[in-house]
Amino acid sequence: MPDVTRRTFLQASGAAPVAAAASRALRPNVLIVMFDQWRFDCLGAYGNALVKTPNLDRFSARSANFTNAFIQAPVCVPSRTSYLTGRYPHSHKNRVNYTPYTQPEPEMQILLQRAGFSTGSVGKLHFYPPTAEHARQTGFGQVLLDDGIDRTDPYSDYVQWRQRHDPNAKVPYQQTVRNPPPGKNPFSAVIGREYTPTAWTGMETRRMLRDFAAAADPFFLFSSFFKPHSPYTVPEPYASRYDGVEIPLPRRVDLDYIDRLPPPVQRMILRNTPQYDIDRNRLQWMYRSYYAAVTLLDDEFGAILDELERSGKADNTLIFVVTDHGDQMLEHGLFGKNVFFEASVHVPMMVCWPGHVKPGSYSEMVESVDVLPAILEMCGLPTPECVQGRSFAPLITGDRSRYAPREMVFAENVMPEVITNGDRGAFFVPGKGVDGIRHPDAKMARTTRWKLNYYPGHGGELYDLESDPGEWRNLYHEPEHGRMVNDLKGRILDWMITADENDQIARRWLI
Repeated sequence: MPDVTRRTFLQASGAAPVAAAASRALRPNVLIVMFDQWRFDCLGAYGNALVKTPNLDRFSARSANFTNAFIQAPVCVPSRTSYLTGRYPHSHKNRVNYTPYTQPEPEMQILLQRAGFSTGSVGKLHFYPPTAEHARQTGFGQVLLDDGIDRTDPYSDYVQWRQRHDPNAKVPYQQTVRNPPPGKNPFSAVIGREYTPTAWTGMETRRMLRDFAAAADPFFLFSSFFKPHSPYTVPEPYASRYDGVEIPLPRRVDLDYIDRLPPPVQRMILRNTPQYDIDRNRLQWMYRSYYAAVTLLDDEFGAILDELERSGKADNTLIFVVTDHGDQMLEHGLFGKNVFFEASVHVPMMVCWPGHVKPGSYSEMVESVDVLPAILEMCGLPTPECVQGRSFAPLITGDRSRYAPREMVFAENVMPEVITNGDRGAFFVPGKGVDGIRHPDAKMARTTRWKLNYYPGHGGELYDLESDPGEWRNLYHEPEHGRMVNDLKGRILDWMITADENDQIARRWLI
């Protein structure tokens, strides 16, 4: 694709502080592009010389790049709900996938809709119930769904579209070729690129952009891609893109290492069919396919930017490029996420608004709950008291004096319930947990140097990220680090006690 239109769009000229009460006419449009399970290190602009992401790299050069952004939960629904509510998982109560959001606090889409924005969503929402009708009730005016898993296919607009357009629609969209030639990608998709969920999400995002651009109101569009989430199916020509490329693989682990981890983490790694000792050649193809999926996403993202430029709305559109969590990719013996290792919780985040957001690298620690208040501030809208995040708008719009950097970030996860369910014969029993592991609502506290992962009843992990960035040496039980463990436990306790102050106390004590 040509670069001229993107280059025009991405030219930013300095930064100006965001007015606290911008007029509606000056409010930016808001576009959030979310990839699913995208690693922090899988982006050319962030230092990976092997992965091909030219459009994201150019976008990064004109964006605020957060090099220390962290999600609130290393699993889809809790993380996504934190983005949309600005609240921590223990507060919004969406702790596991496909649980309904039943709290009274409004989500991002309804806040912007009430402020006069046209709102729309394309792709993966992961709401429950997983229907367009439900999504519209939450504040999305236009909804096109595809959650990327077969259980939700009956509700998928992508699946219905493919049935009408793909001559090979009977072939499952994640099916891979059988018996590939030696040296060829075993994860190559049977269906063509133009019929993949990724291509459909990009196409419908561009169509919705055109619809919104033709109207007078500002818009909020949430474009959510399922990839590079596993399975690693990827279409040609992308499946061959990394043939012969040797991607560095994670360090091998064995049962001795796994046995030294806290029991909930052990259970994560050893659940179902353990893969910690997977064939290294197959692992190499998984990495190549993961990289290929990112390159396909990069092409779709570039096409979205081109469409935005053609619409005439590029100069006044605030764009966030984010992910709900990372992917372990067998680091520490685990695929997927659900743990607090850096590969799961440390994520890429880029923000662009030409003429307003100052491009560059920002090392300040930010959390996903900070996204909602930042968007509201940059749109000149008030932030509800129930929002627990902290707006980083002053930091990236040239008014650093109004920004107090975080000393610490937090994450949490219900373990091991998120990876077990009734159809696998592992039910949660109140007071006893799952399959012999007492329910640990695990918590993480992380500074720029130290990380504590605490599993109530099962010990914890303490890592010195300065001397041990790979998180291999657990210092939790070493006596000389007992004071640090207790200090970080205390910080977790303080966070848990104070997080709900505003919505539970503020404005309620009226007499």
